[in-house]
Amino acid sequence: MAPGTRPEALAPDGTSPARRVDPWTVALCWITVMLEGYDLVVLGAIIPTLLDTKHLGFTAGDATTVATLSLVGVAIGAISVGPLSDRFGRRKLLIGSVVLFSLFTIAVPWADSIAMFAALRFIAGLGLGACMPVSLTLMAESLPARQRARASTLTMTGYHTGAVITSLLALQFASHWQWLFYVLGAVGLAIAVLQWFKLPESEAFLAAAGGAERKKVPYTDLLKPTLLRACIGVWVASFMGLLLVYGLNTWLPQLMRSAGYAVPEAVTQLLILNAGGIVGLVVGGFVADRRGIKWTALVWFAVAAVMLALLSIKMDSDLVLSVVVFFTGVFVFSAQVLVYAYVTNFFPADIRGTALGSASGIGRIGSIVGPTITGALVAAGWGHPWGFYFFALVGVFAVAAVATLPRGTAADA
Repeated sequence: MAPGTRPEALAPDGTSPARRVDPWTVALCWITVMLEGYDLVVLGAIIPTLLDTKHLGFTAGDATTVATLSLVGVAIGAISVGPLSDRFGRRKLLIGSVVLFSLFTIAVPWADSIAMFAALRFIAGLGLGACMPVSLTLMAESLPARQRARASTLTMTGYHTGAVITSLLALQFASHWQWLFYVLGAVGLAIAVLQWFKLPESEAFLAAAGGAERKKVPYTDLLKPTLLRACIGVWVASFMGLLLVYGLNTWLPQLMRSAGYAVPEAVTQLLILNAGGIVGLVVGGFVADRRGIKWTALVWFAVAAVMLALLSIKMDSDLVLSVVVFFTGVFVFSAQVLVYAYVTNFFPADIRGTALGSASGIGRIGSIVGPTITGALVAAGWGHPWGFYFFALVGVFAVAAVATLPRGTAADA
């Protein structure tokens, strides 16, 4: 089906069960999410080089400011894109977001001051933050409702794949860090071109819009009585989930060091954590589609809280430690994505993008809070065990938030 054409027959949820899943939609959405995973790691990978070479006079404080502004840009982009994608379409917003992110990423190495460096990262973050919620919405709407959880979790494997790619490239280009940004931006522009020619518009959006652009979708629509309970639960769960994801990815090695583990072992645990995350995403999606998204997210967050509490115990066996860290990754990362899957399944197509954008944007606030609080605990000398106690408590809050979510869809409420 050509981009922008209207589907002839759709299921009640806006999808076409008889239609074969478009491979271009799957591939292009997955690669777009992979770009965000790449970007997640790229700044952290080059900070040591920026500090060692004193590029533009960078200090540790400057690096922290740039990293924070990048995340703020991502949060604003995620929150802003929802109503726009529900009004103008998923395809246009995704392509525009990728182009914005790519152009300003290529420009980063040309910054002539720390302020310019930070500004470019902030603007790139606006585009990047919009990419994930729109990609997840497109993927979910390209599949029947019974496969919504898998659509979200399998798409998010691209996120961790991108992080691994950056890590590998950083080993080769540490002294020429500029190429990490050039590669990221160039790939992004190439993907945008492919999206322009190959990415079809969401059938669910076209059905809801009647084949034309819709009126503005205000965020106040999420406050309707039938949606408010789900929104509050999703916002809290997403905040807690991304707090865990970013807090662990940022501070796990140092928390391990605080517990007395050797540096190589502490860094290895970060790789094991993310390996568990990939496995958890695959398994979690299939389980959720069979057993229900809410029930699976509830169990996943509960087990994650237990695993995080166990990490507060100093373990003498490397094997036992690795197993606990692996299963922590299995449940923490996929639990967060199951929150997104719930959104794509519960909310109707005419407001789905807005709902997912709000969940992603509010969750991004957690991605800033998590590393900040954990860093404060580490600086105070309380990284271990209190860092893991803190994470476990966050997991408990996430369980409570998911427990409040309505079952079924908004139409059943």
